[in-house]
Parts: sequence; structure tokens; C-alpha cells
Amino acid sequence: MTPEEFRVAGHALVDWIADHRTRIPDLPVQATTRPGEVAAALPAHAPETPEVFEAVLADLDRVVVPGITQTQHPAFFGWFPSNASLASVLGDFASSGVAALGITWQSAPALTEVEEVVTDWLRDLTGLSPAWKGAIHDTASTACLVALLAARERASDYSESRGGLQAEPAPLVVYTSPHAHSSVAKAALLAGFGKDNLRLVDVDPATYAMRPEALATAMADDAAAGRRPAAVVAAVGTTGTTATDPVGAIVDAARVHGAWVHVDAAMAGSALLLPECRHLVDGVEGADSLSWNPHKWMGTILDCSLLYVRDVEHLVRVMSTNPSYLRSAADGEVTQYKDWGVPLGRRFRALKLWFHLRLDGVEAIRARLRRDLANAQWLAEQVRAEPGWRVLAPVDLQTVCLRHEPTGPDGGPLTAQALDEHTLAWAAAVNDSGAAFVTPSLLDGRWMVRVSIGAEATERADVAALWDLLRRASAPPGR
Repeated sequence: MTPEEFRVAGHALVDWIADHRTRIPDLPVQATTRPGEVAAALPAHAPETPEVFEAVLADLDRVVVPGITQTQHPAFFGWFPSNASLASVLGDFASSGVAALGITWQSAPALTEVEEVVTDWLRDLTGLSPAWKGAIHDTASTACLVALLAARERASDYSESRGGLQAEPAPLVVYTSPHAHSSVAKAALLAGFGKDNLRLVDVDPATYAMRPEALATAMADDAAAGRRPAAVVAAVGTTGTTATDPVGAIVDAARVHGAWVHVDAAMAGSALLLPECRHLVDGVEGADSLSWNPHKWMGTILDCSLLYVRDVEHLVRVMSTNPSYLRSAADGEVTQYKDWGVPLGRRFRALKLWFHLRLDGVEAIRARLRRDLANAQWLAEQVRAEPGWRVLAPVDLQTVCLRHEPTGPDGGPLTAQALDEHTLAWAAAVNDSGAAFVTPSLLDGRWMVRVSIGAEATERADVAALWDLLRRASAPPGR
């Protein structure tokens, strides 16, 4: 494809994207394809000769779009907000077009320095002190892995330069909430701690936040048994209920044992753009690392996750390699992001943030976040006021955990099994309708439904329409 051919195709693609965004509200929210249907619609072998671009666009409509759950839909209330602001889409487009080779500062000085600037912007915008320095990773899963690798090496006095964990005399232990994201356990396993050395700390039964006194006891017990407390992952915005672990108290408990504290605020970190929400991370200045994803609620297109650390020198010592072919005269004077994470090569992800912040502006982003917080409170009020409905967890952010609890045929409460079946049935009815998408989830061993409010296009009217749909879907037949 020549630059001129690209120009024509590119204009057509931008038009297609703009048209697609315009028609999203008219599409089913949930993907409508069956397993294997997309693959069956594609040729078994790659084309030997070029196809016309119009044919590719036609297959986007015919094959691809029906196989996507539309997270940009105003009636998407599932999982977490996965926004992709069009301003950041332009930045992603520019990143691909520039095609920078991000392996060292020398290979793309602008890639490195724009990333330094935008991570500093967001550090300041979220109320962190200048002691923190950030880098952009693909997801919070990777950021957590990097944090636990840094924790492992601090606790073991850089065992990687000797025999590794298998040569250590004492097992290293990681602590987190049972409500933390599954990527935390995955990172602990990949970092070599082992499942036997992952502790799930008790939570408050009302707030679902980690109990710092339970953490202190668990760490003391491990230390007394000859194990070494190495790291605590505090969740700010747990996966199920968006509960907030008490960061300051966790830092105090960890400090007794010299354990690393990583704050995982993957979804909820966007709330830190609001000064009134920064109490969620009170005490964070005593932590060692913090990650959050602009590619969720804030709205920068996937993939864009921020990892901040307070001790860059330690991180670089843990992660760096310096092969001769990558050395340059600038070493020692510049940031080399290859030494801040797992991959050598990196995309120019900073352009997505740069475009997003410049073209939309922070105040507009803040206004949207406040809108979502207010809509969550409105929905919670409706649920609490409706007979037979319950809000099951504090609504601290934009997620409402709810359940419909009707009476049984005998006029008494449903059995636990019958209630679970009822919950899963009406949630499936909502999703299968195509009119909205919600997420069933387990809480205290029973099924409930999470309503995660935060799609860029979602307004109060969309939340009201969802509430009406929930009541209709959960009503007995004929009512």
C-alpha cells in the first residue's frame, strides 16, 4: 500500500469508525455470535492477491461487529467501564502511523520524553507527590507482576543475582484481599512466590475492605514460623464491589516487616482525578508502587496502564539488562524504559494519553466521572426504595451491587439455590435482550448482579431505562 492508497483507505476507515460510533446505540449490547461463527465466516487461507479495501470494510460490518460486546454502548453496565474516547483513538492512530521503535531513548527520544511528561501530568492530576515516577504498561496485570518482582528482589536482597528464590532459606509471602483482582494471584504465581505463599486476608463483612489487624496477625504468624512477609497488594476498588482497602493502615502493618506495598487501583484510579475522592488512597505516600488504568473509566483507549514507583533505582536494578548493541552515549543521562518493565520494545502509548488530555481536557473528564458517581447513587436510591430489592455493598464509586429477593410460592423467602437460579435467570434475560449488559458475580457465596456505570455515553436516562429493564426481567411471568 502506497501513502496515497493509504490516504484514500484511511479516510474511508475514519468515516466508518465515525459512522460506527454513531450507530452503536442501535446495536445489541451483547455480542450476538455463537462459538465458532466468526471463524467460520472467514477464509481458511490468507489471500494470495490483494483485496479491495471496500471488501475489508464490508466484512467489518458483516463479520466483526456482531462478534463484539459493545462496551461503548450507553447501556453497557458490565465488568468495568472500558471507554475509548475518540480523542485517544486519534492518538492511537498517530502512534501506529509514526511507527516508532521504542527500545531505547536513542531509538525514539520523543517516545520516552512524551511518556515522562504525560505520566508526570497524571501524577500531579491525581494528587501524588513528585517522589513518584511513572511508566506506561499494557495492563494492570503486567504492572502488578512488575511490582511483585521488585518486591521479591527487595525481600531477598536481589536473589536474582544469585540462586533465585529456590536458593533462599525462607519462603517469601504475599498478602492480598480475597476480593482482589485475579491478576494479583496470577502475578504472585508468575513471580515465583508459589500458591502456598499467597495469603488471602480477612475483610470487613460490611465494607468488604481488608482488615488491617488481620493483615498484621497474618504477617506476624508467618514471621514467627520462619517465613518472610515480602509484599502486600492493597486493592482500591476491588473487582466485585469496588471496596477500598485502607492503604494507610496497610502501609503501617507492612512497615513492621519491611514488606513492599503495591496499590492496585486499576479501575478506581480514575477517581483520583477528583480531589473529593483522594481519601480513597489516604496513606499512599508510604506505599512503594501504585497502578491504575486510564483505559478504563477515564477513557483512554486500550491498552494504557500506569505504574508509579517511589524507588526507580531499585526497579531499574531489578529489571535492567544492558546488551552491547543497545548501549549509547546517552546512557546515564536519560530514562531507558526498557529497564522499567518486562518488554524491550514498547509502543508509543503516550500519544493516546497526550491526545486524550489535550483534545478533551481534564475538566470534561472530571465532569463525566462526577456524572457517573451521581448516577450510581441515584440507582442505589431506587433499589433501596423498591420492595424486594437490596443493595448489597457500599456504593463508594460507580458500581452498584444488587439483588432481587422475591418471596417464594409459600410466601416465605426463596431457598439459597432458588434465589441463585432466579438471579442468574433474570441477568441472562437482560443480557440476551440486547438492550443492556450487566455482570452476575458471586458475593458471600451467593449470586448477585453488578451494575458498573461509566460508559462514556451513559446518561441518567440510560440508567433509568436499565432500572426499568431490571424490574421487568426479574418479575414473575405474566406480571
